[in-house]
Amino acid sequence: MEFTFKGKLRKQLETDKAMQKAFGANRAKPLKRRLNELRYARTLDDVERDPPPKCHELTGDEKGKFAVTVTGNWRLIFEPDPFVKGHVNLAEVRRIRLLELKDYH
Repeated sequence: MEFTFKGKLRKQLETDKAMQKAFGANRAKPLKRRLNELRYARTLDDVERDPPPKCHELTGDEKGKFAVTVTGNWRLIFEPDPFVKGHVNLAEVRRIRLLELKDYH
């Protein structure tokens, strides 16, 4: 899959060193693993919905966005690019916009 980025996230994810600086050493390695899983998936439907990645659609105020588990409560949040309102056909999503890494629990 292809990525686009929101704000400064591109710079924060460019190198291992930048990831460690932005998100800490304990999150950098699993974050890199999730990014590789997303990058090598043909479509969003190819990303595992079972743990550990546990790709899932968010609800409430975050409806239309998706997340994958990075560590503990930390999730990488993204949306289909271009953003689609309503039902998303995962087999058609070939590009995502990475939004943020956060603990929303």
